[in-house]
Amino acid sequence: MNQQVIKFRIRQDGTVEELVEGCTGPTCEILTSKIEEKLGDLSFRRETEEYYQQEQTNVALQHNQNQN
Repeated sequence: MNQQVIKFRIRQDGTVEELVEGCTGPTCEILTSKIEEKLGDLSFRRETEEYYQQEQTNVALQHNQNQN
């Protein structure tokens, strides 16, 4: 599993920018929802390339060689 990182930039005018790295799809929105509620109104959201990537899962396959 990738490390999930949330970066914030607070501009001089008080605007807060948030960048999430290390997760794909709506996982980042779930990860940051409570923080965004505390920060106030959301001006806009722009998804990164990572958002559109498919989540990689590890799958172990086992083959039964004792077929009758």
